[in-house]
Amino acid sequence: MNKPQNYRLACTLSYGDIYGQIIIWLAVVFISLAAALAFIGLNRPTYAFMTLGLVLVLSLPFLLFAFVTTLLNHVELREVSSAPEAAPAPEATDPSPSPTPVTS
Repeated sequence: MNKPQNYRLACTLSYGDIYGQIIIWLAVVFISLAAALAFIGLNRPTYAFMTLGLVLVLSLPFLLFAFVTTLLNHVELREVSSAPEAAPAPEATDPSPSPTPVTS
């Protein structure tokens, strides 16, 4: 019968993998803030809050989807090699010569 094999989950995600996503999302947020400030300057605060809320509500699910899919693409299932069975320790040898038995 085969022994069950051991597996280990390893995440290879680094900051560089999601850096572009963060930069794009920050650009979207800053553009929406600029639009909201423009609406406030036009004395339309309702449109400003609606624009900001709409952009954030619509962009957060896409950001979450991008993060989760990137994370799942970097999760690996690695096989853990089982440790070899311990071999018996070799007997210690004394470097001094052993005495010869005396017979009478």
